This record gives sequence, C-alpha cells and structure tokens, in this order.
Amino acid sequence: MKPCYVLVCCLLAIGSSPIAAQTDPRMDFEAYDPPSSLVVPENPTVRAKFSFIDVHSHHWRMDEMDLDKLIAEMDAMNMGLIVNLSGGGGQRLKGIMDNIKKYGYEDRIVAFTNINFGSISDPDWTESTLQQLEYDVRIGARGLKIFKNLGFSVNDKAGKRVAVDDPRLDPIWAKCGELGIPVLIHTADPKQFWEPFDSTNERWLELKTHPRRKRSDTDPVPWEQLVEEQHNMFKKHPNTKFISAHMSWHASDLDKLGQLLDEMPNMYVEIGAVIAELGRQPRQANKFFAKYGDRVLFGKDAYNPEEYHTYFRVLESADEYFPYYKRYHAFWRMYGLDLPDEVLKNVYYRNAMRIIPGLNNGQFPK
Repeated sequence: MKPCYVLVCCLLAIGSSPIAAQTDPRMDFEAYDPPSSLVVPENPTVRAKFSFIDVHSHHWRMDEMDLDKLIAEMDAMNMGLIVNLSGGGGQRLKGIMDNIKKYGYEDRIVAFTNINFGSISDPDWTESTLQQLEYDVRIGARGLKIFKNLGFSVNDKAGKRVAVDDPRLDPIWAKCGELGIPVLIHTADPKQFWEPFDSTNERWLELKTHPRRKRSDTDPVPWEQLVEEQHNMFKKHPNTKFISAHMSWHASDLDKLGQLLDEMPNMYVEIGAVIAELGRQPRQANKFFAKYGDRVLFGKDAYNPEEYHTYFRVLESADEYFPYYKRYHAFWRMYGLDLPDEVLKNVYYRNAMRIIPGLNNGQFPK
C-alpha cells in the first residue's frame, strides 16, 4: 500500500472522530460568545447608589396597571420616580392620571403626553393640537414625547414626508416653551443602520437578527439629514427645552456631542439604550461627564428591571471588562466610569428636577 494513501486514510479517520468534532474551530459568528477568563474585582449592583429618576420609560397600559407592583420594583432598585413617555394624550392620558391618583403615587410616577401627526394637513390641526396640549398639561402631563415616526414615516395628505423641522410644527414647540414643559424627542436611529450591511458594519449582528432596522439614504433620508432637521428645530426654539433621546445618537463621538451642546444651550440628552457606548470608553466618557454632567439625564427606554443593574455598574463602579446584556446591541465588553458623587447626583435626579416641572424633591438627597 502506498504511503500517501495511508496518510489520506488516517486524516479522514481523524477528521470523522469524536475528538476532531469537539475541536473543530468552525463556528457561526452568532454563537461565538466566550466567557472572559480575566480575573479582576467585580462589583455588580442591583440598587443605585442614589435615588434616581428614569426619564425614558414606556408603559402603554398604565391606566390599567397594578401600580403597587411597579412601585415595589422601583423601590428594589432605588428608583425614586419614573416618567412614562407613552401617555397618549386626551382621554387616554386622563385614564393614566386617574390610575396614578387612585393608587396615590403622584410623587413617584409622572406621564408625558403625545400628539397625533396623522391629520397635520387638516386646516384645524394646529389649533386642536394646541388645545390638547393645554388640556393635557392641566390634567398633569409634565412634558411632550415625540416618537421617531416624525421624520421617518409621518406623511401629509400629499404623501410628502413631514420633516422634523417642518414649519407647520413650530407652534407646537413654541407652546411647549410657553407651558414650561420639555420635549423629549427620538430622531433617527444608530448611524450604522444606514451603512452597508457587510463585515465593516459594527451593528452587523443586530441588522442580521432585526433586518427591518436597516435604513438607507432613501429610506427615509440620509441619517445626517434627520439629525440636522432635529438640530434646526432646537435652534429655532431657544425658549423650549429639548431632551434628545439616546444621547442624540452621538454617544460614540462625545467630542461632537459636546460641540452640539455648546451650540444649543436648550438641548439636553439622556442615556437610554446607549450605556454600552459609554462603557467602552471610560476615559473619554469621564471627560465628557466632567464638563457636561449637568446636561445628561438618566433614561433606560425598555422597562426591564434586571437590565438597570448594568447601568448602575457602568456609572458607579470601577469594574473592568464586563458584558452588556444584549450581545446583538454590543458584542464588546465594558468598563465602569466610577463617576464622582456630584456627577452621579446630576445624572440620577438633579438635571431632571431642573427640566421637568412640578417634581417633588423631598425624596432625593441634596
């Protein structure tokens, strides 16, 4: 028997053996998620160091919720107050406010109102929307939440996309300034959603698992255009306070975000769904918070109590190289910022109390 034939047979036999199957390096990218072998101090926490205000939460049926259960969950993590951005407006908002009063939690739960852009082409849309805003504030709304459909999918009767800075909306933003309520607005999405879906895209795994999130320069327009529309609107209404959701999608470019905050004194940001961006750049993030800590609010977005623990760990601890809770959002590891107490207090509650009217400060430390 020829030696080469023997060698081939041996290799084939090894390749089909159980040992070879166990050591086969081929693996789908989605499956590769090894635990870290790094041995360093770990200080996970389930409770925030200071009582905090979550300015970005969604509870669609709060008019029917068991609020005792919600408050118990908030107490467990030291959340002093939660802002429900999904108030709905009008009678739906009234149902929410009535339920909050029934349970006696007016000092722990507040709601923002929402408006309907679907009839923007109607001749009485502006007047009726302004009347609704005034009514909603009278019954307890503390702000206005604008969802990302403005700029994405809101069209007028002519089928034209309604831009974020559409002049037909100017009376709404001006009225919010007059009423003294902030506007928390979500515009655009992560910039990577507009980039090619290939090996160079940092959000490749998210776009693979959630393909409907993919955008392009024609779906609806370029990312830069959406962001510019939002900032045009901020500059046009200096007497209205705006909270740009998700750090205005600039958490991965904090120098640029700082420039924007310098240009627009009425602009604030919140950290909902971008904590992983901050956690991978602890030195840069610390520099940013040292300078702009009075412009950043705590927000979470999706309400899942166990996920708040990662926010506390990033903001409060000096831990190294720990994971985010959704790998498709962030496949990298993070580091704690170990923020000073005065900065933490600003982010956790002081900034929200300055911007959102009528909050009870008795439950928060000085």
